[in-house]
Amino acid sequence: MASAPAQQPILTVEQARVVLSEVIQAFSLPENAARMEEARESACNDMGKMLQLVLPVATQIQQEVIKAYGFNNEGEGVLKFARLVKMYETQDPEIAAMSVKLKSLLLPPLSVPPIGGGVTAS
Repeated sequence: MASAPAQQPILTVEQARVVLSEVIQAFSLPENAARMEEARESACNDMGKMLQLVLPVATQIQQEVIKAYGFNNEGEGVLKFARLVKMYETQDPEIAAMSVKLKSLLLPPLSVPPIGGGVTAS
C-alpha cells in the first residue's frame, strides 16, 4: 500500500487571512476575553500554569472559529491551522503581522529579571 501524499494546505492565502482575522476577533469577544483573563489570572504568570490553564482556553476559542473551515474540532485542527499560518507567514506580510498579533494574545510578555537577579554578594 502506497503512503499517503503530503497534505496540501486546506486554505488559500486569502482564505487564511480571513480565518486568522476571525480567530483574532474571537479573542476580543467579551465572553472569550473574560475566559482568557480568568485563565491568565489563575496562572499567575507561571509558564507551567499558563500551559495548563490558558492554552486550553485559547485552543477552544480557535477551534470554535476554524471548525467552520474544515479543521477538526480537536487540538489537531488547531495545530494544522498553526502550521498552515506558519507556512504562509513567509509568503504574506499581512498573515505574518496577524500571526504576531495572535501570538501576543496567547502568550503574555514575559518579564525578564534584571541581570544578576538583584541579589548583592555579601
